[in-house]
Amino acid sequence: MSRARAARRDPLERARERLVFPLDVPTTAEARQYIDALRGEVGMFKVGKQLFVHAGPDIVRHLRKREQEVFLDLKFHDIPRTVANASVEAARLGVKILNVHASGSVEMMRTTARQVRQTCRREGLRRPTILAVTVLTSLGREDLERVGVRSSVKTQVVRLAALAKEAGMDGVVASPLEVEAIRRACGPRFTILTPGIRPAHSAHQDQKRVTTPADAIRAGSDYLVVGSPIRDAADPVEAARAIVAEIADALRVRRNAR
Repeated sequence: MSRARAARRDPLERARERLVFPLDVPTTAEARQYIDALRGEVGMFKVGKQLFVHAGPDIVRHLRKREQEVFLDLKFHDIPRTVANASVEAARLGVKILNVHASGSVEMMRTTARQVRQTCRREGLRRPTILAVTVLTSLGREDLERVGVRSSVKTQVVRLAALAKEAGMDGVVASPLEVEAIRRACGPRFTILTPGIRPAHSAHQDQKRVTTPADAIRAGSDYLVVGSPIRDAADPVEAARAIVAEIADALRVRRNAR
């Protein structure tokens, strides 16, 4: 899509595309209820390990048949060939975004990016955006120290983001607190998907490095994963619409600040 056409689109439509809702539920029936309720209210549905192990690739096929975009959040981490082959199969499912762990090595990321690119070109597939997970938002400084990482969380995140860019990844998954530092290190075209998003009134639950939707967008996030504030709301549709409106306002502020 051209920049001129993108600029003419409804601001709420542009904001909606950035909102990712995680289908973190145990059954296909529950997932389908949320898909039916939030179709057209969010830009993408995230399928993670719990639902994928329960339902398998059929849940992704169901979403694609309903013309819904999918972020396949399986965080592949294995030897290069295994991760590359799994990522190729994800591309064949038609997902928009998939992810791997940056700590799996530059070679793992580079092999994955190359094989997915070659397969999509050869088979005429849409190439998914491939993101590298940096440091999970559930981890803090003490957690890193216990596994032998002596640098700060921000330093480790930026280090892994730089390696991901070097390896040919399209971007990273990172906490909103590190977005500005990643932007400085990796540039404006590097995609950043941000979990750990909580509106000001929401509980943090198991997330340690969190911020609001508006703050994350103003910092430079491209996509926001928002789960429990929508899922646990009395009216999930209205909750999603409120977050989309907040994103739209933040995008306007970000554009005006350039």
